[in-house]
Amino acid sequence: MKEPSNHAHREPSPESAMHDLDLVDRILAGEARAFEPLVRRYERRVFRVTLAILGNIEDAEEAMQDTFVKAYRHLSQFRRESRFTTWLTRIAINEALQKRQTQRNFVPIEDAEAAGADFMPQRYQSWRADPEKLHGKQEIRRMIEAAIESLAPIYREVLVLRDLEGLTAEEAADALGLKIPAMKSRLLRARLMVREQLAGAFENPSTLKRKIVARAVEIREAVATTLIRVAGR
Repeated sequence: MKEPSNHAHREPSPESAMHDLDLVDRILAGEARAFEPLVRRYERRVFRVTLAILGNIEDAEEAMQDTFVKAYRHLSQFRRESRFTTWLTRIAINEALQKRQTQRNFVPIEDAEAAGADFMPQRYQSWRADPEKLHGKQEIRRMIEAAIESLAPIYREVLVLRDLEGLTAEEAADALGLKIPAMKSRLLRARLMVREQLAGAFENPSTLKRKIVARAVEIREAVATTLIRVAGR
């Protein structure tokens, strides 16, 4: 899973939201090309959402395309009671959830929920070091992406919607067809699981850096030993 970043998505500014509405009006008035800026602006967000639910790049791309097709065809149903981005994200979630039902490796929600209920974090202490002092930003991003990807879909999707895409608890719960307490319970477990995945790496210095330093010391000592032997001949 390569798209989600470790920074929460920021909601569009009021100016951006107004621009969205202007584009919607132009599309409804018959200017089909006005839909292209909306696709360019939100394709990354839609892809993150579909990938979080499906966990497969090809399926996520297909669901993303289906999302924009459905949004265009049903644009007249957008009631402006919420932001365009929220409406579009709900379509993306529905498309991805429907596609997930057809996957061969689909795990019933009840089974995934039961598996997650047994999870207990093993690490409770706070991280002693600043992760960015031990790892580069790209390495941290890779670690976070891997931790998110390891989650079961029902935990991954709620984490992405709340912590990466910035949906409110009400919006995320509504989009996933959950009650708010159930959504919050899944989110808590997802956060704990991700923290558990990252704890070991963030508590200790980079293994790679230690190996490089140790190898450099070995080489230096070997060279020094060789020079001493040569000098003694």
